[in-house]
Amino acid sequence: MSTRIVSVISGTVLSLAALQVVAAPVVNNNITEAEVKAAQQAWGQALIAISSAYTDGGRDKAEQKARSVLDAAYGYGHGAVLFKPTLASGEQTFRTSYEGALAYFVGGNSAFPTDSGFALKGWTGYQFNNAAVYINGDLALTMGHVMLTDASGAVTTVDKTWGFKKDEQGALRIVLHHSSLPFSAN
Repeated sequence: MSTRIVSVISGTVLSLAALQVVAAPVVNNNITEAEVKAAQQAWGQALIAISSAYTDGGRDKAEQKARSVLDAAYGYGHGAVLFKPTLASGEQTFRTSYEGALAYFVGGNSAFPTDSGFALKGWTGYQFNNAAVYINGDLALTMGHVMLTDASGAVTTVDKTWGFKKDEQGALRIVLHHSSLPFSAN
């Protein structure tokens, strides 16, 4: 067997010793369950951080913190985000804009006059319990309960569905956020 390879395109002859093997980069954007759970935990910590910023520094500090949370956790910079807040109704039930999400978290936007700031309610604790997690490549969906504790110790449970998409830098971005109060027959 010959150790020479003929390049069909250029007509040159190369020896195997002259060829350098270069490892091709591998890109794997698959999401792991651990990444999903970390993103869910980070969301809860961020909500508490917005509440703390409000308690310590008022609405302006809370808005500043909420903007940094939206920038870091949500996919508004990458396309539409399907956001349905817990306490939204009517024509403003669905928030596909950054400003709509910000108004829900901290209020103060005349375009969303019924928003008083969900994140300003003095949240001090957070837990989540997934009913299921569905992962398909760079997209993950979760559904379950989120339990929020306020300063008095009262716990509010909401039904929560999230969609996470891994961006080009490998960060999970929330692209679907649906939250509602559990059904009550009374």
